[in-house]
Amino acid sequence: MTTLSAARVSELFEASFGFKPVTTVKAPGRVNIIGEHTDYNGGFVLPAAINYNTFIALAPRDDRQLHLVAYNFDNASCVVDLDAVQQHDAAESWPNYVRGVVQELRKKGFTLAGGDLYIAGNVPAGAGLSSSASLEIALIRALLALSGEAVDPTEAALIGQAAENHFVGCNCGIMDQLISARGQENSALLIDCQDLSVRPVPMPADWEILIVHSGVKRGLVDSEYNQRRQQCETAAAFFGQTSLRAVELAQLLAAEGELDELSFRRARHVLTENARTLAAAEALAAGDLPALIKVMVESHASMCDDFNITTPAIDSLVDILVEAGAGKAGARMTGGGFGGCVVAVAPAAVIPQLIAAVETKYQARTGCIPTLIRAKASAGAF
Repeated sequence: MTTLSAARVSELFEASFGFKPVTTVKAPGRVNIIGEHTDYNGGFVLPAAINYNTFIALAPRDDRQLHLVAYNFDNASCVVDLDAVQQHDAAESWPNYVRGVVQELRKKGFTLAGGDLYIAGNVPAGAGLSSSASLEIALIRALLALSGEAVDPTEAALIGQAAENHFVGCNCGIMDQLISARGQENSALLIDCQDLSVRPVPMPADWEILIVHSGVKRGLVDSEYNQRRQQCETAAAFFGQTSLRAVELAQLLAAEGELDELSFRRARHVLTENARTLAAAEALAAGDLPALIKVMVESHASMCDDFNITTPAIDSLVDILVEAGAGKAGARMTGGGFGGCVVAVAPAAVIPQLIAAVETKYQARTGCIPTLIRAKASAGAF
């Protein structure tokens, strides 16, 4: 799957539908270098789009239907009527993303057009690398390519987020869709989730990103993620605010005895994570590796102790990477939590020793089988 390409997906389309597609579009997954659970709190995040994508090969139809085939689900198919009221089906997974995107595009006034679509991706699912956002943004690109309509990249991200929030049922923030739409090659993107402004942060040429899937599969549409969001909203409401972005850390610390313990700790993570994310962006831009390592280590500790979203296997994986880096690698869990991936940033010369340490120590310590993913900061879909 890592070798999946637009040309290969075009071939798969032809094998499935019996004729060639007119074009193929793609949208990347992402890795978040730092800034976890800050996006829906109006805070800062520092993700990078990665060279793993959802591809969609497509051709127009004469009717108002979408005929879709999904490679990653054993070539399962579905038909979506563009003019029907879209209904969520709990027994299905990927078709709900299609229906949700169609629903939100129609709400925004896009007319859309029928088409045959073949979907295939190599973004690992359930890994915290935003395979769902990659699918949503790829679908938006594909559907608007069929109808000849245009969309601003930020608006596309908001449409994808709305599909996931209102139709799929996960109350995610905007980061995943925005980085998939607007990522830049060889750069992370500092996103202010309050006003959706972005600033590219170039990565030093000799630094690399290593993503390690812990072997612990995670699901984002679950009670834990939405519960964390509710706890953050409770903390913000205590201060008369709709978002934790409007709360100062000093305010929060002064109110420690008045807030319930869980809401206090959740908010402390978010406010300190915002500060760490801004510091990380400056460190990355300056090539200051010690400063980046410091905030990545602190971020992971905060996710473990204050936000309670790591697992023993994830904690062990971070420890192995930090130890192997010997002061030259930062590592932390990335994604919503409860499994998934760890991200490490280090000079290219250090990456082989990180890989070797994971391969020799991780499974022995945890019983879990890791998947190592060397990634490049890549361009977004638009």
